[in-house]
Parts: sequence; structure tokens; C-alpha cells
Amino acid sequence: MVLITASVVVLRYGFDLGFTALQESITYLHATLFMLGTAFTLKHDRHVRVDIFYQNFSPRKQAWIDAVGAIVFLLPLCGLILLSSWQFTLNAWAIRESSVEPGGIPAVFLLKTLVPVMAVNLALQAVAEVVRNLQVLMGDSEAVTHEHNGGGL
Repeated sequence: MVLITASVVVLRYGFDLGFTALQESITYLHATLFMLGTAFTLKHDRHVRVDIFYQNFSPRKQAWIDAVGAIVFLLPLCGLILLSSWQFTLNAWAIRESSVEPGGIPAVFLLKTLVPVMAVNLALQAVAEVVRNLQVLMGDSEAVTHEHNGGGL
């Protein structure tokens, strides 16, 4: 992605050349990275967290917070994203939506598919996190160790 961005800049400002598909590919790569990386990030506990208090909590209390957070906030959010993006994505597939720009990538429908895929992946990882947190709450010391090593399920 960085090399493509650098190439676009050099081509545009150095040679006065522009390639729409090349420019759009940066957006596609960026979207793919973030949309498909959300579940991975959750699995490895690398999401943004304000942990002024959380870091000092016992593993059991952290498990409670994480489990309740996933059930009350994350899973409903995933459901909302999935429901609200479903028709949007189906419509894009129905017309095989492509770029409105001449020379653009003729696969906007694939890009839009990342939205419900992200919601499903993130929901599956949230369920795995809830299960892992339930293991911690039930006294499984291996789940605690696994959690703090960025393991997930």
C-alpha cells in the first residue's frame, strides 16, 4: 500500500500521469486491512482501551468487564452493522457496482462486501472472547495465562 501510494505521487507530480485504478487500489487495500483486521485485533487484545482502572483489576474482574462489554455492546453493534449493510451489499452485487470514475476498479461490490464480512468475523471473535472470559470466571487458570499472552481462542 505504501509503495502504491508512493508510485501514485511520483507518477502524478513527477510525470503528470494519473491512473485511477492505481489510486483506487489504495482505498481497497486500506479498507481490506481495517475491515478484516478488526477480529484479529480483538483476538490479540490490541484494540484501543482506556485502561486507567482496568489494568489494575484482577483477571477475574477484567473477564467480567470484557464479557459484559462483548455481550452488551460489541455483539449488538455487529448485528446492527450486519443488518444495516446487508441490503446495501446485495444491491451492489445485483448491479455489479463498479467505480464511477473512468478507468476505475470495476469491483465496488467486492469492497462493499467487506462490511458484512467484518461484522460476522468480529461477532465470531466476540463470541470466542466471551467463551474465554467464561473460562476465566469459572477458574480456568490456563485461560487467564492465554489471555495475557494475546492468545484468544
